[in-house]
Amino acid sequence: MTKLEISIAWRYLRSRRGSRLLSLISVIAIGGVLVGVSALILIIGVMNGLQRDLREKILVGSPDIRVLSYGEDLKITDWPTVLAKVKRIPGVVSAAPFVLVEGGMNAGHDYAGATYIVGILPQGRGVPDVTTIRQHAISGDFRFASSDGQHRGVVLGKLVASRYNAWPGDKINLVSISGVKMNAVTGGFVPKVFQFEVTGVVETGMYEYDNSYVYIALDRAQEFAALGDGVTGIEVKTVDRWQADKVAQRITATLGWPYRTVDWQEQNRSLFQALKLEKLGMGVILLLIVMVAAFNIVSTLTMVVADKTREIGILKAMGMPARSIRRIFLVQGIVIGLVGTLLGLVVGFGGAFALEKYKFIPLDPTIYFIDHLPVATQPGDVAWIVFASILTAALATLYPAIQASRLYPIDAIRHE
Repeated sequence: MTKLEISIAWRYLRSRRGSRLLSLISVIAIGGVLVGVSALILIIGVMNGLQRDLREKILVGSPDIRVLSYGEDLKITDWPTVLAKVKRIPGVVSAAPFVLVEGGMNAGHDYAGATYIVGILPQGRGVPDVTTIRQHAISGDFRFASSDGQHRGVVLGKLVASRYNAWPGDKINLVSISGVKMNAVTGGFVPKVFQFEVTGVVETGMYEYDNSYVYIALDRAQEFAALGDGVTGIEVKTVDRWQADKVAQRITATLGWPYRTVDWQEQNRSLFQALKLEKLGMGVILLLIVMVAAFNIVSTLTMVVADKTREIGILKAMGMPARSIRRIFLVQGIVIGLVGTLLGLVVGFGGAFALEKYKFIPLDPTIYFIDHLPVATQPGDVAWIVFASILTAALATLYPAIQASRLYPIDAIRHE
């Protein structure tokens, strides 16, 4: 591309009367690209932010991988051996046993309800933090140290504590039906009741955890669930959670039957697939804005061709080849696309930064799992937005460029 072609293209983009400013139709075309790119960056950033925050909140109490067992009892009896094998597998940072069982709960009142009882190792030196649940205690801790010295402490989710009005120092009852058999005298089932002392309250920001989960020491959970020396499974933390599926495959291959693994993406597959589909749908819809901007570029360059027909005829009569004419209009389209895209990036990133820092759109955390609209821009998304915008602008120049290059010099010069 010669300097002459670039000079002519820039002249056609400018307004008349010797002004160096862009013409109005060029500004409108650039504005269309700007709006499309900035909207894409903002909306895709919001979708990424929602996925990120939801993922982080889910993984507060859920590990990267869970090692479980097939069978009727759904428990792992030789878990110390299994735990040692898991820790030696490449990609595993830490691992620990856990118990997960459903039960009932009351706080000495008439009101009772169902809850999930999670048994984990008490907090202490050398105890691995497979999840970050221990870091979200807002009152007390996860040592489960009750006042009677029997290690019967319990940590409640904040909403559970509020619903039962049970706070550190209060007593609660957990009701278990695990291992319960029919009573020959009464002809019914008699559940077992265990009394615990509230020693902590945890708040994760995730409604499911805060409203339905209670945490007790692993040995007390084994007793509660009638597992004996067994556990529900092994929870695993990996080096990179995005490689958790590959680590899970290695664990399954190492342990063999009857063990199985479930990674965090598989546990929440339907939720994350729905978010991905929504992100894709929003991206396609907003890409239509860029398509509208492309039609604007087509109309802009077509008007330039109509306005500069005589000049194009003179240029061709002076010996300028058709390919040079095509490149002149290609430069105009690319300039419009580049300038619009760059300005769109500035506006999009600026809006994303402002939304994330100043929280212009607050949300009710009692309804949503977050308190503001999060934004997270990813390099891959920005790259395809820039590529799609510039490519669309370049393709939009094809018709007017070809139309200009096909003008006959004599007919163009005679044009009025």
